[in-house]
Amino acid sequence: MSLYEEALEYHSRGRKGKIEVVSTKPVSTQQDLSLAYSPGVAEPCRMIAEKEELVYEYTAKGNLVAVVSNGTAVLGLGDIGPLASKPVMEGKGVLFKKFADIDVFDIELNAKNPDDVIRACEMMEPTFGGINLEDIKAPECFYIEEELKKRLKIPVFHDDQHGTAVISGAAFLNALEIVGKDITKVKVVFCGGGAAAIACANLYLNLGVNRANIIMCDSKGVIYEGRTAGMNPYKQRYAVHTDKRTIAEALVGADAFVGVSVKDGITAKMVQTMAKDPIVFAMANPDPEVLPEEVMKLRPDAIMATGRSDYPNQVNNVLGFPFIFRGALDTMATAINEEMKMAAVKALANLAKQDVPEGVSRAYGGNRFKFGREYLIPKPFDRRALLWVATAVAEAAISSGVARKKIDIKEYRDRLETQLGSIYTVMRGIKRRVSGAKSTIVLPEGENHKILRAAQIMIEEDICEPILLGNDTIIRRQMEEMGLTDILKDVKIIRPSTSPLREEFAEKFFERRHRKGVTKTNALTMMKLPNYFGPMMVECGHADGLLNGISQSYPETLRPALQVIGAKPGSKLAGIYMLIFKKRVVWFADTTVNIDPCAEDLADIALQTAALARSFMGSEPKVAMLSFSNFGSNNHAVSLKVQRATQIIRERDPSLIVDGEMQADTALEPEISAQSFPFNQVPGDANILIFPDLQSGNIAYKLMSKLGEAEAIGPILVGMNKPVFVLQQNSDVNDIVNMAAITSMEIQIRKAKKQG
Repeated sequence: MSLYEEALEYHSRGRKGKIEVVSTKPVSTQQDLSLAYSPGVAEPCRMIAEKEELVYEYTAKGNLVAVVSNGTAVLGLGDIGPLASKPVMEGKGVLFKKFADIDVFDIELNAKNPDDVIRACEMMEPTFGGINLEDIKAPECFYIEEELKKRLKIPVFHDDQHGTAVISGAAFLNALEIVGKDITKVKVVFCGGGAAAIACANLYLNLGVNRANIIMCDSKGVIYEGRTAGMNPYKQRYAVHTDKRTIAEALVGADAFVGVSVKDGITAKMVQTMAKDPIVFAMANPDPEVLPEEVMKLRPDAIMATGRSDYPNQVNNVLGFPFIFRGALDTMATAINEEMKMAAVKALANLAKQDVPEGVSRAYGGNRFKFGREYLIPKPFDRRALLWVATAVAEAAISSGVARKKIDIKEYRDRLETQLGSIYTVMRGIKRRVSGAKSTIVLPEGENHKILRAAQIMIEEDICEPILLGNDTIIRRQMEEMGLTDILKDVKIIRPSTSPLREEFAEKFFERRHRKGVTKTNALTMMKLPNYFGPMMVECGHADGLLNGISQSYPETLRPALQVIGAKPGSKLAGIYMLIFKKRVVWFADTTVNIDPCAEDLADIALQTAALARSFMGSEPKVAMLSFSNFGSNNHAVSLKVQRATQIIRERDPSLIVDGEMQADTALEPEISAQSFPFNQVPGDANILIFPDLQSGNIAYKLMSKLGEAEAIGPILVGMNKPVFVLQQNSDVNDIVNMAAITSMEIQIRKAKKQG
């Protein structure tokens, strides 16, 4: 299927178009209806009539943006009219919702007269919290935006102008940093002469580019003083005194080219005449002014950006407008001003210098990204942009005086994290609890680059004090290559084979295992291995906890820890996953250790999971003992085992809310439990699910994490005599950091119990 056919099929299949309106309140009963509409709706109407700003409290206005177009400059298609522009405006609405949870009505106006567009937006002001102007041709777009900013008390933003300016501005700052050029001295050639080019030039001036060092070109060549053809007041601002008349002449000796024009706007030979380390932003869509591969043949020292996703450094407006509006709406800003745009530029530029999460790499086919010539700006699917940009914009709105609502920026950032997924909210709470505790966690895989990156975050977020095991020469070389030398300069690095602790550890290991076939020579050899040396550090009190397993199988990691530290007397080892859904957290056990546990084992696993959930989340455990049957409906051995386990739990802890055996839907659906099993002590509201065997637990948590839109944290190992946690093989950096926080939390809990 061609792209043409695929695009048409995508837009027409199923429910037509790309958007729908969804109710945010229940409307399933007569009572709901009376509240949603008449007579209940009269109450908020009266309140708003008395105090207009309450419209933000009782309606969707504060999270609703109008995407407005008259279809006069749609993509590269030109003036195709309002009807033909509608797919683009719907698409814009999808992006607002996807990236910043902002609701949108797309408004396509049959209005070529700019004053009609202005009047229409004026009349719609009561409905919307902001207006995003889209695909309106220049110079009318300048006039429309300027007038609306004067007349309206809600933010107005022409994304074709300012979105491109903001994103390319961030890339421009970083490109200059990489090549080591002074922004006040660089010579910049702009190609386009329309809305985006002029907005880019305006913003670059604010960034520090010298006005005398700018040449702007359009389809007729250089915009120079005295030129009359194709001119307007907006272009006239950039008319310069020069003998240059063509873009080829303008590019000679230039440091940067910023193109928002058309395919083949320049040639690679023109780029060849530019200054050393030329910055070439060829952002025409879908085809750039010049192809990167053509430029790199002649100028391998060039830094390039385009508007396309199949080349490095994509200048994509989705990195800007959703988050700029998010910050503006949340502060009830009356405008989106220059300070807010500059804040967005700097936030994006700084975010590009941060380590890129594994999830972003996975979204781009496993490619790894690091700040440099081919990674100037964040990728569109880097979800952190919401936190960085919206927070910066909100702060700028407050400090510049356009915010009608003052907010606590730290609390605001925390609130935004919830939009990134429930896992951020849960882990933020855990990280806050462990912050400053100074727990020491030994990491046996200290040579692994993911472990090093995670160690950096552990220190920055004050989660723990990591101890790295491995060859110190290799570790320090990797730290230098990864730019972590300063951050990790004080981290403890131990090479087990040369450590003075090795003989002491070997002697203790021999004492423990000499009746298990271990000789003194064996013990000394084994203590060269981080997998054994690490657990022994915990056992002998040189570290509070251990985190291991990213590069090896679960049994390979667990076996040495069991031999050195061992299980807690009377406890069964189990691997527990915390599954985080949008509105609930559910614990799954056992998912990693016991293949076919007996009734006593199941009972112990359930009690340990309940204790874990209570200490970590502070919520009342409600344990469902799962099977394929419901409360004696089948006398199979598995069902009887689960019944027996439930009885043992009640005997050992009568206060714990537990029931079973029951099917999964009985445990999770209140209606099923109420109708068929009114005696159920866990009536469809279970937050702990105990599976009858390993295969069912392991399959269930993996299905939920892949198909059920749940985020999984774990496995959390319970039953060990000291805090030991095993990572899933190939975990990403965020997973490692989360597990470090959980390890630190467990260390705190155990210390508190000892002191108590």
